[in-house]
Amino acid sequence: MSSLPGKVAIVTGGSRGIGNAIARALIEQGAHVVITGRTEARIEAATRELQAAASEGGTATGMRTDVRNYQEVEQLMNGVAQQHGGLDILINNAGIGLFRAVADMTPEEWHSVLDTNLTGVFYCCRTALPHLRARGGGWIINISSLAGKNPFPEAAAYCASKSGLNAFSDALMQEVRYDGVRVACVMPGSVATEFGSRGGQKGEWALTPEDVAQVVMDLLAHPSRSLPSRVEIRPARPPKK
Repeated sequence: MSSLPGKVAIVTGGSRGIGNAIARALIEQGAHVVITGRTEARIEAATRELQAAASEGGTATGMRTDVRNYQEVEQLMNGVAQQHGGLDILINNAGIGLFRAVADMTPEEWHSVLDTNLTGVFYCCRTALPHLRARGGGWIINISSLAGKNPFPEAAAYCASKSGLNAFSDALMQEVRYDGVRVACVMPGSVATEFGSRGGQKGEWALTPEDVAQVVMDLLAHPSRSLPSRVEIRPARPPKK
């Protein structure tokens, strides 16, 4: 997918952080971008900023959607397809991190993390696939984490959700590749965002949201003959341990 003008993209969790950087990169290339989030005011503010950055005929709109709610996700996909005539790109970025020891984590917190980071991706993929297939193919890019293969203490729920997302992405890729739907999983290391209780404490050595967005754009521009189905990206010079 070397040309983005006129392409229709959904970026979940697109009002800030990595999702916002991806949405901005897409819209700067002329795509019609729909961002989602759970806070109406934040979505509206982000949509205005994205529209100001639009070029090549790109547009930005926002829809309040809780990816944990199947009916809301289904309404999102159907609404976008109806408004824009279809769907070409789905970026599953919405995610949360609650960092607790297992003994201290409540069942509600566990479900919140797994339902957002993993089940929410399933909901989005399942409801997007008919629209992607109707266009003759497209892209699903899931934003995971190196935590999915490198677990660490007080992050059992988060690491489990990302490990599951990695496996889900690989299985889905094999299911839909012959439909022209290309699935990739991007696994960043430490990113300087406000994400989770550990965010905002990283130095200049950390990745930026724009670094991750560049990987996504490179995937979208990748020749159709081959498929980079899993991409790891990490800081080039992290602090020495």
